[in-house]
Amino acid sequence: MMTFARGLLAILLLLVAVTAWAGAGWVRVVDAHTCRPIEEALVTAAGRVERTDQEGVLALPAPARVIGVRAPGYRRMDWSDSGPGLSSIEIRLQPFQPKALYLSFYGIGDAGLRGAALKLLDETELNALVIDVKGDRGGVPYPSGVALAKEVGAQKTITVRDMPALLARLHAQGIYTVARVVAFKDDPLARARPALAIRNGAGEVWLDGEGLAWSDPFRHEVWDYVIDIAEEAARLGFDEIQFDYLRFPDTTGLVFAKASTEANRVAAIGGFLAEARRRLAPWNVFVAANVFGYVLWNRGDTDIGQRLEDLAPLLDYISPMLYPTTFQFGISGYRDPVAHPYEIVNLTLQNVRKRIDLPATHFRPWLQDFRDYAFDHREFGVDEIGAQIRAAEVFGANGWMLWNPRNIYSGAGLRRNGK
Repeated sequence: MMTFARGLLAILLLLVAVTAWAGAGWVRVVDAHTCRPIEEALVTAAGRVERTDQEGVLALPAPARVIGVRAPGYRRMDWSDSGPGLSSIEIRLQPFQPKALYLSFYGIGDAGLRGAALKLLDETELNALVIDVKGDRGGVPYPSGVALAKEVGAQKTITVRDMPALLARLHAQGIYTVARVVAFKDDPLARARPALAIRNGAGEVWLDGEGLAWSDPFRHEVWDYVIDIAEEAARLGFDEIQFDYLRFPDTTGLVFAKASTEANRVAAIGGFLAEARRRLAPWNVFVAANVFGYVLWNRGDTDIGQRLEDLAPLLDYISPMLYPTTFQFGISGYRDPVAHPYEIVNLTLQNVRKRIDLPATHFRPWLQDFRDYAFDHREFGVDEIGAQIRAAEVFGANGWMLWNPRNIYSGAGLRRNGK
């Protein structure tokens, strides 16, 4: 009886909402499996992005010929109408949890590495790929229409001749595609345009431990270039734009266009993301960013401009890098992180609940699928990878991603034929 009453109440509330918006049109967004309304779904229509209410409903100011809808935990959807436009429609989003492998600038273009990854996607629970669109060394792997990419030397090596065709094949196989866009670690741009580079105390272009230069996160010209590439990736058809190295270097004594105070750093990262969201809005793509694991513990910005409370409103997904190897100080009670991969991932994610009121589906962590280099040099195999995956799932994260810089994945810890 109680269930019937709740159902009747929901129908009455929807009728009230629809009646109130009669003539203006409306979109109702629901879960395709349960038909329950999806609150806070993002609806892109007529050049505007708005969120649905608690009944999954959004009023349309005018009929729309194209509507894009997305919500964390679901596949995005695009609707179009060649007639006068859609005035009232119910859109059913499919629940989806990306479980991904990473392919680098070279990995996506290497037939062997790409083929091995796709074989694992076919045989296991994996269903997504994270692909370098702007890599760690600043290269863009496909022929780009962004003029500056060619001017600064980011197109010297092309590893993917036809990215649209590749994406079409991946989507035909049901594979979710994430474009990894390295933001401020950009050796070609910083060397070709030294006025946009981070400098050391002597006024020279600063180089990191790999001998690579970085662009200055305060410079809006840098923002424009990075977002130009992100926007191109969205037009190509990627489902998600994931910014990496969206931060200041963790090095002291550097010189930027502004003073490197916490307030200035946080404002720069937030300003970049706000501009990126604005420009990416017409493409109905998810926007994500990779953050240090300790950002989920630290209350400040970890001296790199990443402060959890400021990042959360600007992103669809937060992707903390929870590789146990990188927790050089461990966490409370677990000073040997590689011996406790489950606890490192689980407790770090659980700590989020103490800090911000954000559903677990807004998080998708990076997990370690490479040999430890900081502690006992153990291989990460079935036990270690499986433990990390279980921790992410217990938390309720929207999937997970496996990182191996060499792009060599054994499939250890993965469920076979688990789709």
